[in-house]
Amino acid sequence: MAFDAYHQKLINEHFLPDTLLYNELMSKHTTFKIGGPADLLFLPRKLDELVDMIKLCKAEKIPYEIIGKGSNLLVRDKGVRGVVIKLSEFNLHTRVEGTKIIAGSGVNITNLSLFAQENGLSGLEFAYGIPGTLGGAVVMNAGAYGGEMQDIVKVVWALDEETNLIRIEDKDLEFSYRKSIFQRKNWVVVDVEMHMKPDSKEEIKRRMEDYLFRRQDKQPLSYPSAGSTFKRPDGYYAGALIEQAGLKGKRIGQAQVSPKHAGFIINLGNATAEDVLELMALVQEKVSEKFGVELVPEVKVIGEK
Repeated sequence: MAFDAYHQKLINEHFLPDTLLYNELMSKHTTFKIGGPADLLFLPRKLDELVDMIKLCKAEKIPYEIIGKGSNLLVRDKGVRGVVIKLSEFNLHTRVEGTKIIAGSGVNITNLSLFAQENGLSGLEFAYGIPGTLGGAVVMNAGAYGGEMQDIVKVVWALDEETNLIRIEDKDLEFSYRKSIFQRKNWVVVDVEMHMKPDSKEEIKRRMEDYLFRRQDKQPLSYPSAGSTFKRPDGYYAGALIEQAGLKGKRIGQAQVSPKHAGFIINLGNATAEDVLELMALVQEKVSEKFGVELVPEVKVIGEK
């Protein structure tokens, strides 16, 4: 069903004005700095707000998308019809219980790694510098430098398809490389329990700074991007294949395969989603032709075609 004045009136009656942004450019809400307008961007802070919006969308047959901080996301140029629910302000709590950390899904993952370090708890050093939410990191099983979320996540509380709050143990989370059960099920991460290892604050900080230095040294952090564009194929590195295919620095419009690290497609300033998608397709085609390897996007693409 199309989003119209009736739906806007209904939503305005049920939700706080400061949680509602109509016709909001998604380029303001993704690290790629690309994307047309969402009919509505909704910024819930509490669980009941999130549940109420999902229930309303389902009852009124309004399409909705749920995103974290927009760090692994490409939004198409025509934008998103319906509601985009952004969880970067949602459920922002953290607490320590012995060697456990329990945190809400909207918590910034870099801030959480600092929180762990301040409490002498090791396990999140790899996440220092990742610009996403804890919930997004769980959904993607984010990882770097030999660490992954699956190494520390023991319990997740989530909303199921009927907005019931369910508890999922680590053995049932279906973690694998950049995958989890949340990519197969339409569930929403609410809280996460992580089991950490005690270590000296100084040693944890040293590892974090080392990983951050490596990120800054190797990755094109001065340009907007969505991080690694493609998943790592078995037995290869996507960036190396792209470089060996002669595509490092290749441009379409204002989208470019980064000259610094070919695993990243960057926005040189005014790239469109179409620029990026064309460049991704070209990279996939050339790598397939040269090496017989099919590159699978790591970046999620949403929006109206």
